[in-house]
Amino acid sequence: MSAVLESPRPRRPIRELPDELVSQIAAGEVVERPASVVRELVDNALDAGAREIVVRLAAGGIRAILVEDDGCGIPATELPLALRRHATSKIGSLEELENVATMGFRGEALAAIASVAELSIASRTADAPHAQRLEARSGELTPAARAVGTSVEVRELFFATPARRKFLKSEATELAHCIEAVRRHALTRPDVSFTVWHDGKLAQQWRRAGAEQRVRDVLHDEFVAASREVALDLGVLRIRGRAGLPEAARSRADQQYVYVNGRYVRDRLVAHGVRSAYEDVLHGARQPSYVLFIDIAPGLVDVNVHPTKIEVRFRDAREVHQAVRRAFDAALAVSRAGEAAPAALPAAATAAFADSAPPAARPWPAATPQQAALGLQQAAVLFAQESPPAAWPAAATAAAPAAAPLPEGDWPLGRAVAQIAGVYILAENTQGLVVVDMHAAHERIVYERLKASLAGAAIESQPLLIPATFSATPQELATAEQQADNLKRLGLDVSALSPGVLAVRARPAALAGGDVVELARSVLAELAQVGSSNVIQRAQHEILATMACHGAVRANRQLTIEEMNALLRDMERTERADQCNHGRPTWRALTMKDLDALFWRGR
Repeated sequence: MSAVLESPRPRRPIRELPDELVSQIAAGEVVERPASVVRELVDNALDAGAREIVVRLAAGGIRAILVEDDGCGIPATELPLALRRHATSKIGSLEELENVATMGFRGEALAAIASVAELSIASRTADAPHAQRLEARSGELTPAARAVGTSVEVRELFFATPARRKFLKSEATELAHCIEAVRRHALTRPDVSFTVWHDGKLAQQWRRAGAEQRVRDVLHDEFVAASREVALDLGVLRIRGRAGLPEAARSRADQQYVYVNGRYVRDRLVAHGVRSAYEDVLHGARQPSYVLFIDIAPGLVDVNVHPTKIEVRFRDAREVHQAVRRAFDAALAVSRAGEAAPAALPAAATAAFADSAPPAARPWPAATPQQAALGLQQAAVLFAQESPPAAWPAAATAAAPAAAPLPEGDWPLGRAVAQIAGVYILAENTQGLVVVDMHAAHERIVYERLKASLAGAAIESQPLLIPATFSATPQELATAEQQADNLKRLGLDVSALSPGVLAVRARPAALAGGDVVELARSVLAELAQVGSSNVIQRAQHEILATMACHGAVRANRQLTIEEMNALLRDMERTERADQCNHGRPTWRALTMKDLDALFWRGR
């Protein structure tokens, strides 16, 4: 088949684009839908010092958007300049750009919006006798009535570019996006009141409140009840927020809010740091819920990397990633099973089950240097030799003595009263009934002890007799060269063999059975993305999880009351005891109110 040759296009002269076309091109980057307009106008209102912001929408914002604020206002002489491209009061030099502390700074939003919609601004400053209204299309300036502040009205979005208007969704969908845009602002500015009206009806409102109350108002009581506080202070970097509990994870990533210096952002590096903290406790593809506020010195973050300002670039990305992970790790390590556990068990209770406690429920010895040097699998063998197997002695519970009355200051998981089908432990605490999956709970206990025992051991490297080679991308080649020291700390020796080819000459001794090329590629990819890698640690933890699963007490093992109580006490002292290694829950509770409701008591 002969190819059809197209005639060359005639050369066209280079010329400047008309200002209106330039603005419309810029609008394509800044204004995607009505929510984009709402976001930009609310940014401006916050930068003006507003304490009350009202958003009025018609037809989901497609027909009309009106944003009113009580900020400082714009002088009448500056109103026409506010609609010019790259005109702003927020920065005036490169130094101010590199240390920008305002929500907006590009000076593009109003000009871009005016190029694709009808726009008018009415504004009044404190020293002006009345407001002035400017019509963007005609440039006409007329007196107007309003209090100090600014009103920006946008009508018939994309009327000048009808092809783009066809890409908008239904009014209900666009309204939801607009409310979400305001919600994102409301989370980070509790000192400001936000109100959203739609077609004359109140759609959403958040009154001024404290930071904690605003999170509760925006994300509701259910989120706060099923989350933990996140806090970390490193001087130039401060992290705070709330991390959702694993059991409250969602099927979609629709409740994840990240703010950098008060600005809502989407950042893969931060998201990776958060997700890595959930690795051991999240089941399947479930998505955690969280709200995260990162305050960092303005000079250490570049916010001028995306037209919509939704992306940022950190000067020390690896440090931010590690800090986020540490903050979430600390929040998730505390289990609800041990929140109110006493520091020491009462002497009588200790004597009651000290002798009958299963070997795996007692503290395990730390790894000796000899064990650490042998690597993960060999150390496990020594653990098995030095510590009795994690098999609990069989005992019939039918003849077990009744549980003693609950003492004052009871343990969170209470006292065991029975075992069901050799699988579940029933316990009673001051609130009601606790049901424990004994295999899942013991699996987490064994797993956390294995991790703690080998946490400080260096990763032993094993040289390969024949280096494993693979064709590498330019990014992989650059990463292998730049991260050579980090790779060796991870037990890997990866270096260039020839142009475009990398050779793996050593790998972690504990991971001797895997695909070394795939391992190297995964580590290089993570190092390139976030400057550090947890691939080796994850692989090690997978081995430990398998060992813990086989070492945990099996179903259908009959336990005595004392043995069951020993397991409950260990759960209260173990990090992340609320989930097994696979992210499934280890225990559930029914309060007396729940039980009364089941049996219609009090009706």
